Amino acid sequence: MAHSPNIPLPAEPEIETEHTAEFVEELRRVTDSLPPRINVDAQSVEQGLAKLVLTLIELIRRLLEKQAVRRMEGGGLTPEQVEELGLALMKLEAKMAELKAQFGLADEDLNLDLGPVGRLI
Repeated sequence: MAHSPNIPLPAEPEIETEHTAEFVEELRRVTDSLPPRINVDAQSVEQGLAKLVLTLIELIRRLLEKQAVRRMEGGGLTPEQVEELGLALMKLEAKMAELKAQFGLADEDLNLDLGPVGRLI
């Protein structure tokens, strides 16, 4: 029977590993660490979303700050550009502090643990 181009084929997960037992054990460990039920309420969803968004903004802010410092040290900016960049970064940092306070978050709350990869920031 020919496959119709408009009907997608069912996706079958493919896992290739030489260490199947270790993989299964790791899945069990992760599953055991999860709560049996996740209680979701509007407050926790809002705060979780705010935490994620603010973490990404903080990561980008830090990257911009490092790039600005490199450009200043490299002499690629005029004194006016340095002043404007400094003011923009200060305003962004102040806005981040305001948003963190609004959502009841501290600096350490924005440092997500990515498991084996380490901390985000």
